[in-house]
Amino acid sequence: MTRFLAALLLATAPLGSILPLVAAHAHGPISADAATQAKYEADRAAILGMAGNYKVKFDFKETTAWDAAYKLHEAKPSGGHEVVRVIEDTPRTIVLQHMLVAEKDGKAFVIKHWRQDWTFEPAQLLTYKGPDQWELEAVPERMRKGRWSQTVWQTDDSPRYGGWGEFSNEGGVPRWRSNWTWRPLARRDAVRKPAYDRYMAINRHQPTPAGWIHWQDNMKMAGDKPVVQEAGLNSYEKFDGFNAARADSYWAATSDYWAVVRAAWAEVMARDKGIRIKEQADWGSVTSERLMTLADEVEAGKVNTKAAGDEARALILTSTRPQVATR
Repeated sequence: MTRFLAALLLATAPLGSILPLVAAHAHGPISADAATQAKYEADRAAILGMAGNYKVKFDFKETTAWDAAYKLHEAKPSGGHEVVRVIEDTPRTIVLQHMLVAEKDGKAFVIKHWRQDWTFEPAQLLTYKGPDQWELEAVPERMRKGRWSQTVWQTDDSPRYGGWGEFSNEGGVPRWRSNWTWRPLARRDAVRKPAYDRYMAINRHQPTPAGWIHWQDNMKMAGDKPVVQEAGLNSYEKFDGFNAARADSYWAATSDYWAVVRAAWAEVMARDKGIRIKEQADWGSVTSERLMTLADEVEAGKVNTKAAGDEARALILTSTRPQVATR
């Protein structure tokens, strides 16, 4: 059993964070206007502020059935410890890598978790179009200025969802809110073989005095038909009382391998103007189990980074197929 699958069986689920792995890069002004520049700097600070060590609680609750025959699932909150690291920081791009730190038989281990890429004033975005298909889509020009996109990637760096939005401050509380986005099912739902096959969702991120929160408004859909609505709240509370250093050692050993994996996904995206990859309920995508296992083998010294990277790239290129425009 891989460490990733083992973690899914643990009561302590995902997430935890700490200090950035790379220092913030110096950058010139985005605008000559002082107010515009100040807002940009505040936005960057809010994104970079998500890096850290965290105790996390995941709380998803189905609230409203839109199909009279549907029975609401009982809420089952979960939690764990997660490390979030800044792995790229440029004037227009910030990349945050999440890593779960769990424990079994008294020994800490790491599962690479999700990744979030933030882009300032994006021209295009990788968006979910339906089962097994993501497409590069232009961001409307009127929606670019002063805004940030967030692209979320799965544990193996295959795509999950993307949205664009604006940071605002209402009632003294800063927040970023996405547009409505399509998303594939999360594992917690996909393994149920549910009546729905995707989400239509709004995503919100808000700094808090204790850390930050991630709100989700998920409409679970069967094609274009609403089935049930879900409210999700992931709370990240700053916390150092776990073995966060274990995540740093994992990333030190595997970061070069994962850089090759990210480059391979980018190669496919450029080739096909999107990505087609078969979704798999237990893993997120058909590539996930092997790509995650290869990282474990790199860390354990069973395979060198180049050999693992070569195998990973070949797997990604052969598991994808040419993108066909749906519009």
